[in-house]
Amino acid sequence: MASSFYSNSQHVDFESVLSMDDQGMVSMFKALMASGLAGFLGCPAVIYEDALVDFFENASIRDGVIFSTVAGQLVKISEEWFAESFELPVDGLGDLSKIPKDAIFDARSFVSLSGEPVSLSGGKNQMKFEFHLLCDIMAKAISVKAGSFSAITVEKFSLITAVVCSIRMDWAKFLFSILKRMVTPGSKQAKGFAIQISLLLANIPSLELGESSEFPASKILTKKTVHRFISLNDKAGAE
Repeated sequence: MASSFYSNSQHVDFESVLSMDDQGMVSMFKALMASGLAGFLGCPAVIYEDALVDFFENASIRDGVIFSTVAGQLVKISEEWFAESFELPVDGLGDLSKIPKDAIFDARSFVSLSGEPVSLSGGKNQMKFEFHLLCDIMAKAISVKAGSFSAITVEKFSLITAVVCSIRMDWAKFLFSILKRMVTPGSKQAKGFAIQISLLLANIPSLELGESSEFPASKILTKKTVHRFISLNDKAGAE
């Protein structure tokens, strides 16, 4: 079922979260917007489940372009079209390993709840609440990794560093490489980007997509759902 493509996903209603009265959260979301990810994380939240199933079942890669057959029609997604559709930056670092080590060191203290540099082999409870949430966004909506979301990994922390330290990233290259891994047979990359792929398919003329459905409200970060996240973390901290 297509729901498996977004069971661990996370989406952002930027207009809603930026109206919060929590300065830490607002600053974090502003940093996400400044990074160039707003168009990707905040695009219209509509799902075409039948089309998504077709897309993943029939997808392949030729010469760096993703081809698939959806409702009997050939579709292709290039990195250039992908970048234009979500207004993604196309220059900067395309490899997380190139992020300066001093930036990662600075970020370890900046996001820390205690003021001591967070351990990259520890849990995200070392971080301020807004960076708990940023860690979830990076794991679920960007890197699309299955498994536990409570642990910090080098990859997740590198993504956090890119945002909080304003590292210029070629997000188009980085995200498109993840999408290519999603459609590569035998890849361990989990499938995701359900909203984004649905939007791309919806922009293909004359393509029959079937019925649409709304993305689950519980997976969209709004003023209400973020306040619920804060309350749950406050309760957990008290306990």
